[in-house]
Amino acid sequence: MTARLKILAINGSERDGNTADVLRHAAETAEQRGVDFEVVDLRNTWMERCGPCGDCNDRTISCELRDGVPGVVQKMIEADGIVFAAPVHGFGTASLMQTFIERAGVGYLRFDRPLSNKVAGIISVARRYSAGEVWAQLTVNALLNRMIVVGSGFPATVHALHRGDALKDDEGLKNVSRMVDRMVDMIQLLDEHRRLTGRDDLLPSGDVNERVGLALNEMTVPA
Repeated sequence: MTARLKILAINGSERDGNTADVLRHAAETAEQRGVDFEVVDLRNTWMERCGPCGDCNDRTISCELRDGVPGVVQKMIEADGIVFAAPVHGFGTASLMQTFIERAGVGYLRFDRPLSNKVAGIISVARRYSAGEVWAQLTVNALLNRMIVVGSGFPATVHALHRGDALKDDEGLKNVSRMVDRMVDMIQLLDEHRRLTGRDDLLPSGDVNERVGLALNEMTVPA
């Protein structure tokens, strides 16, 4: 029996609030399409901040900090699609998501880009301001990891202030559903390609680490 396809959502909010409500809405859309949808709440994940070692740009092996980040990274590697969802705090990305991006990206993902060709979706939740800026930052992070961002019309930005307001933003929720539907379409297309061809190289990544070979970068590939 073929395993069900799966989307993993990373919730960068400190609360079980509007961002969580939006992800529950996204889950309903995915499940209606026969795709599993799991949420990782970073507020419940043991996550250290980057330490004082300062050798991230020179390391050729994963981060040595022992916390919950590698477990979340493994879940991402095993998923077919990933949604990054975060609220706007202080006109920027909520600190939990920012910490996760730093720890996961520099500590684990940059060595061989294991998220390459996974389908990505981006959600930002804001009172009104900086929703686009946070959405753009998370989108660039997905592109950095060589993920596939499927155009779905207007960005999935949802406006909310008080608890429950997100569920009143009909247009924002519609954009979220449209995004998830497009993600599922692409995930199914890629899965069909793999099953029919037995290949997983539809979009080969080429070099596995874009930092190697740069004149200003001391990092070398181990022999």
